[in-house]
Amino acid sequence: MNFRTIIDIPVSDIRIDHSSRMMLFGSCFSENIGRKLLQYKFQVDVNPFGILYNPFSVSAAMQRLLSAIPFSETDLVFNNGIYHSLMHHGQFSAPDKTVCLRNISERFESAAANIKQADLFLITFGSAYIYRWRDSGEIAGNCHKFPARLFHRVRLSVEEVTEEWKKLISVLTSIRPGIKLLFTVSPVRHWKEGAHENQISKSVLHLAIDNLQQLFPENVCYFPAYEVMIDELRDYRFYDEDMMHPSSFAVDYIWQLFSNTFFSAETMHINEEWEHIRKAIEHRPLYPGTEAHTAFVKDTLRKMETFSRRYPEISCDEEKCKLM
Repeated sequence: MNFRTIIDIPVSDIRIDHSSRMMLFGSCFSENIGRKLLQYKFQVDVNPFGILYNPFSVSAAMQRLLSAIPFSETDLVFNNGIYHSLMHHGQFSAPDKTVCLRNISERFESAAANIKQADLFLITFGSAYIYRWRDSGEIAGNCHKFPARLFHRVRLSVEEVTEEWKKLISVLTSIRPGIKLLFTVSPVRHWKEGAHENQISKSVLHLAIDNLQQLFPENVCYFPAYEVMIDELRDYRFYDEDMMHPSSFAVDYIWQLFSNTFFSAETMHINEEWEHIRKAIEHRPLYPGTEAHTAFVKDTLRKMETFSRRYPEISCDEEKCKLM
């Protein structure tokens, strides 16, 4: 007897390996999968603007990177002693505007170089609601705890999301005709919007992505992280303490499904090899400096050297520095 519904996810025609150049944008799922991809040594740039929730903010971030127009002091806003960018997550904010700009610019420069070389974008939409700054009309990627009266809250329509991304995907495919865009919808519920409004919001996102798949069948695909979390893992034991975000177990489970969908057997074998080395690197010795620990470090370095020779496209320089 089967006590749960299993989401059937066919193996994708899109193959992701360690030579793939990827960029991830959007909500928490992009962060979660991005951390896993980085952990397993994939070439990936994760959320250069920080977490973004709505489709228009993600689109604006990507368009800004394509234009390569740098940020300046005029792009910053000030609230409660902190400088912010409305296009960025609070992780870039700072009490000193020079520091805030430096935080933004360092990530922006590398991401602007990466975006035109990317083979695949993983985009996660979190909410169809946008908050428009009343003074300028700018859509806030993050409201940074400004008073609600300064924003106009609007729910995007399916048509608006479709049209915005239709234009952006057309630009991306003109730069790199073979580009792939892998869309997901975040399973994290935006409970402050209300239970019913959250469902409507997620429906808008699903329908817009379906439209984009039909418009760009060679370039756009969908991964059902939302369906897996909401249906297959519907029990609250798979949620974090806030009862909104997936638990670490749920993230690991979805990562395994993602791996089965997009990785070849060879790529998964490489991941398994690296996992053994990674665990050795992260091992915290009880007695550092002893002969046993020195031998352990030498053995781990030897394994990394062998791994690097076998897979020259994967750099282990950072990990070697940690051990030496």
